[in-house]
Amino acid sequence: MAAATALRIGVVGGSIAGCAAGVAGSRAGADVTVYERSGAELQDRGFGIVIPPPLHRELVASGYLDARMETAPVATRVWLTREPGGRSTRELARQSSPVTPCNWGLLWRSLRASASAGAVRYLRGEPVTSVGEGPDGRAVVTTARGSEPYDIVVGADGHASRTRQLLAPGLTPEPAGYLVWRGAIPLSALADHPRELELLRGAWVTIGFPGGHGIFYLIPGGSRHPGAGGRLLAYAIYGRPPASPEADADPGPYVRELAKEHFPAAWAEIVGHGTHRTTARHPVTDVQVPRAARAPLLLAGDAAGVSRPHTASGAVKALQDALCLERVLRDEPTVGAALERYADERTAAGAHLVELGRRMGRAQVEETPDWAAMGQEEVDVWFRGVLAGTRHYLYEQPGAGVTA
Repeated sequence: MAAATALRIGVVGGSIAGCAAGVAGSRAGADVTVYERSGAELQDRGFGIVIPPPLHRELVASGYLDARMETAPVATRVWLTREPGGRSTRELARQSSPVTPCNWGLLWRSLRASASAGAVRYLRGEPVTSVGEGPDGRAVVTTARGSEPYDIVVGADGHASRTRQLLAPGLTPEPAGYLVWRGAIPLSALADHPRELELLRGAWVTIGFPGGHGIFYLIPGGSRHPGAGGRLLAYAIYGRPPASPEADADPGPYVRELAKEHFPAAWAEIVGHGTHRTTARHPVTDVQVPRAARAPLLLAGDAAGVSRPHTASGAVKALQDALCLERVLRDEPTVGAALERYADERTAAGAHLVELGRRMGRAQVEETPDWAAMGQEEVDVWFRGVLAGTRHYLYEQPGAGVTA
């Protein structure tokens, strides 16, 4: 008999990880309740994300995602930098790197709909005040409305997770010492840059500069941005924190100055179209729990581990956690066995991502190469060194050059 039969599962957090965990539990036959502290819908949160094409296909085929959810797939990564002594663009390399860019809000909305279709109870505006363990060994979730017992509680409450403290007391994310600025700009920002727009229709772009880099790719815009093919330009720019504290209150001007100082002129102009409303500043951190589950508690998504965003694995890991949860609930005969297997698989995966993210951070921010001296061969050799024999969906084929 599968572990999930007649189980009650409570999920703390109703974002990507929480909705995906809710779908997983429901598909495995459990009775699932998701607690989301925010009283507002979440679809407007977040910016662009990318997921591996095989994972996207699996999620659609298994019913986690609606096949009609918009994506903006591309197959190539293009490395650029600013021409030494000038402001024109110099292309360094092209690599085969298929990704499926998504709009965070559309992804959440699709998972939320799948959870509802699976009869998952989604309690919005219902913050969890505590998670404890009852005398019978079951978990107890307490809110302002009272307490409910569950056979499993999934902590999916993000990078600052309170449920993480139950499995790893005192464990907190470690700062990397640099920041990432994220934004999403209407495609009208590219109206005067047809070459850059054409490039972005088939590739995602990395712009290297001393002490950091920027990443650009197109994502679906959703109903709020129906024009220009329904696309937005998403970006993530990594660099050192500003000296002025005023930049924390309004990151837009600092990002524009950073781009003007380091980017080719065309890309600096594109970033200049961003506003405070489309720019967010995030410290880069990482953390990994020693064990991702211990009955009756399981951690998913950022609650279990945060890797530096160079791995582009925040949402990806949450989705993979959910698929693993469904699988172990279906396959294992008891809750204890299911959670042990989950812990074995997902703790190792999380630790791998944290270590890889640190290597990527050193290579692309803390100890950047001399971008101006690099070409296709140098980029390929450099990144093979960064990977150090490991594999990751963004960087499966360094050295597999792509012709223009």
